[in-house]
Amino acid sequence: MMPRSQVEFRNVTKRFGEKTVLADCNLSLSPGLLTALVGPSGCGKTTMIDLIAGYETPSEGQILLDGQLVQGPGWDRLVVFQETALFPWKSTLRNVMFGPMNRKLKDRDVQQRARALLAKLGLEGFETKYPNQISGGMQRRAELARALINSPKVMLLDEPFRGLDAMTRELMQEYLLRVFEEEPITTAFVTTEIEEAIFLADKIALLTNVPCRVKRVIDVDLPRPRTLKMLSSARFGSIQTEVLESSLEEARKSFADGLVGTAELVEAYSQATRDRGRAARGDGLD
Repeated sequence: MMPRSQVEFRNVTKRFGEKTVLADCNLSLSPGLLTALVGPSGCGKTTMIDLIAGYETPSEGQILLDGQLVQGPGWDRLVVFQETALFPWKSTLRNVMFGPMNRKLKDRDVQQRARALLAKLGLEGFETKYPNQISGGMQRRAELARALINSPKVMLLDEPFRGLDAMTRELMQEYLLRVFEEEPITTAFVTTEIEEAIFLADKIALLTNVPCRVKRVIDVDLPRPRTLKMLSSARFGSIQTEVLESSLEEARKSFADGLVGTAELVEAYSQATRDRGRAARGDGLD
């Protein structure tokens, strides 16, 4: 069983030059739960991941891991990025083994663990292939295995399925759920997709437009293990409507001022989503 840890943002403000990206931000990532960070494009979601990872430091406030101040990167917090970061000159197996081998762990033990993770993620038989010989979805799975093999206290996923086609994205969601539900680990998952957030998460942190704050945290009380059938359930529809309505104001703000039809476009999308949610619940439409 992997360790379960807590991450806390305490009154965190982050500035880049004159621009304030986060302002007085407070959030707790609960031990062993998957928290989705959802907010308008450019609101500061990736900055929050960088702060937890220790790649950036707060201008004000504190980031705590199990009560201890985060003061830099470490193996206890690992990031799966938007774009592939596999080494092109290493095989899939050697990419996954890189972290533990860099820490001088025993080759035989590391290889056994790596092969087990690759099998769990549907990559058995692809151990000797190089990144340019496997699909984008396979590369993302290999990156997930490369992070998990280090048994981090916290997993940080920054839109890891971005750019994948719809079918591959659904498969990746199922693989992630399979791994997470077998070995729950404190996880922050950045996404702009509301359906994805609900399907994966235990909690959804709704973020404001820049400067970013946590506007609201919504509990996702769908049972685990999760299945794709849940996307058409009444409860899924109710949560989807709740998330969208809470996000609507921030979505409007994220558009540039003066764009003709912006408010109408966002409202039309909101209404269509509300209608889908009501249909899933069995309510009649107006």
